[in-house]
Amino acid sequence: MATPASTLRLAAFPLRPTCFARTSRQLQYAAANRWMIGRPPSGHCGRKPGSKGQQIRSAATSSTTAVDGNSTPSPKSTIVHTDHPLQSYKPPDTGILSILPRSWVPYAELMRLDKPAGTYYLFLPCVFSTLLAAPLATPVAPISSVAGTAGLFAVGAFIMRGAGCTVNDLWDRNLDPHVTRTRLRPIARGAVSVKQAVPFLGGQLLAGLTLLLQLPWECFFYATPSLLFVATYPLAKRVTNYPQFVLGLTFSWGAIMGFPALGIDLLSNTPAMVSAACLYGSCVAWTMVYDMIYAYQDIRDDVKAGIKSIALAQEHNAKVFLTSVSALQVGLLAGAGAAIGAGPVFYAGVCGGAAGTLGYMIKTVNLQSVEDCWRWFRKGAWFTGGAISLGLGAEYMVQYLHWYEDSEKISESKGH
Repeated sequence: MATPASTLRLAAFPLRPTCFARTSRQLQYAAANRWMIGRPPSGHCGRKPGSKGQQIRSAATSSTTAVDGNSTPSPKSTIVHTDHPLQSYKPPDTGILSILPRSWVPYAELMRLDKPAGTYYLFLPCVFSTLLAAPLATPVAPISSVAGTAGLFAVGAFIMRGAGCTVNDLWDRNLDPHVTRTRLRPIARGAVSVKQAVPFLGGQLLAGLTLLLQLPWECFFYATPSLLFVATYPLAKRVTNYPQFVLGLTFSWGAIMGFPALGIDLLSNTPAMVSAACLYGSCVAWTMVYDMIYAYQDIRDDVKAGIKSIALAQEHNAKVFLTSVSALQVGLLAGAGAAIGAGPVFYAGVCGGAAGTLGYMIKTVNLQSVEDCWRWFRKGAWFTGGAISLGLGAEYMVQYLHWYEDSEKISESKGH
């Protein structure tokens, strides 16, 4: 039997005596309507968010009280966001979540069905590797094989990104309530219990395995190690200032998978192995860039909650760091092309497109605006990822149609 939402909240968030009667009634209502009601903000006591009393209490406690209850001073971020208001949970009345049965909504929120940007970021490295590997197949992989493989990866990215979100929220169930942006997530607000989330995760992983088995059997062995990173990334936020690097190791795994999916054995093909390694490293760097921008949304709350972040570690030279990592990304992309003898279309489209879009994003993004950070996080998937995909697609088509060979023959004939 699922643990009542009221019990979960009482265990995780001790109530103030002066607020008990009122909050108790709210929790009783939540137990019957757990998909609707979110936990009131800490210290709310029935007042409207942002009321004078709440502001005074927040000012008195936010800089000294950590998640574990210790009264040791916490470092303060110098970033001041002005567009991140507190809000109470409201059932969705627009978008895809609004048409789902009410009992399904918390689970759809748990897998971020209404926020597909993460799925795009997981899918795009799969596209990169598929397009990069296609010309290496013997003969060159036909368009139908490339499209079919990419389609399977798209479904797999959707499933496994949802599974990753479930794992993340299980790990962070005691941290999310202390971060403004995440405090209304289903587990954090008590709409989904741990006992409910675990079997849901099992179903997601089973669906992912079923899909994986539709690919060549070698893909199973290449994919299995990624589960270690999926399971441990949330822990990285507690032990390192660079959890985005660990996230990159997880989200970039698709940069390897396109090769075995098209029948290319990396262990016996050195150029393909080097190219895949460079592409993987490039995607890790890309993840650090876009997730650092994403992390700036929570920089103040992360300080109070004790969550480690690259945004905090590099707060005072953020754009220099972003530029350096982006340069590494472009350099590794060039290495991936050089390893397999890519032509000029690759360097102009892939490397040039990545450099241009990354440079524009870093110059334009306002890291002090939550809204702008979120906008560029969403844009980056198709802004930079789209440019790289188009460049790789163009290189694949040039090789598929043998245009490089034809141009060499023309050059040779002119020489004679």
